[in-house]
Amino acid sequence: MFTRPALILSIAAVLASTLLAQSPAPAREATADLSGVHLFFTDSGGNGEPVVFVHAATGSSRVWEYQRPVFAKRGYRVITYDRRGYGRSVADASGPQPGTGADDLNALIDYLKIDRVHLVGTAAGGFVAWDYALSFPKRLRSLVVANSIGGVQDPEYQAAMQRLRTPDFLAMSPDMRELGPAYRVSNPTGADRWRELERTARPTSAQPPAQTFRNKVTFSLLETIAVPTLLMTGDADMYAPPPIMRMFAAHVKGSKAVVIPEAGHSGYWEQPEFFNRTVLEFISRH
Repeated sequence: MFTRPALILSIAAVLASTLLAQSPAPAREATADLSGVHLFFTDSGGNGEPVVFVHAATGSSRVWEYQRPVFAKRGYRVITYDRRGYGRSVADASGPQPGTGADDLNALIDYLKIDRVHLVGTAAGGFVAWDYALSFPKRLRSLVVANSIGGVQDPEYQAAMQRLRTPDFLAMSPDMRELGPAYRVSNPTGADRWRELERTARPTSAQPPAQTFRNKVTFSLLETIAVPTLLMTGDADMYAPPPIMRMFAAHVKGSKAVVIPEAGHSGYWEQPEFFNRTVLEFISRH
């Protein structure tokens, strides 16, 4: 028979082993040797439906630290990667340059022998997500585009973007442009971590030319998308405020639009619980 201290220690050991068993395994980190690029990625593995996250221009695969464990614990196979020119991905001069973000993503999905994915793109990663949805719609289970101006080329839209991105706005530091005031005030530690990830997002070596797109994205072209689509933005996003998101929602049939409260241009980081809950609820239906 256990003594009381031994019983408590035994129960604690059982609880610890149970929690350990329930915790997702550490993600595999590797490099895919693709056409023109050695693409760094992380992959939680498993048999769950794959969810691929595409980072912003101010980040790399490291920025998804609030998403990886949560989505993996829910049973999804979580994949993040450094886009060409970011993080630990290295362009291969012997291959074609600069390539397109959509083709790099499709090559990675092929490399991982995956059929269809849930795709989540934020900010500039949303440009890649739209281009991918237009180019390879049969590879998608669902599409989430958050805090993104989307790369739409319609003249009227471009004029609206110029009204938003004034010289004074562009002269601000990345954190002032992209983190909402509520977050900078309430979470200085998180803001410092975001700044660190932004500073280290691009290697110091010479950068390849900016990637191009497979499609000239227009609102009329977005009307052809039939993939289940969730649109999100922050209520304090100065790049893509709610009226911009509603423009996209008006052209993507059946899309759902959600405003993230007290968030700027990095909703996944500033309000991760809200972001994760909303995305998980959406992709679970598709």
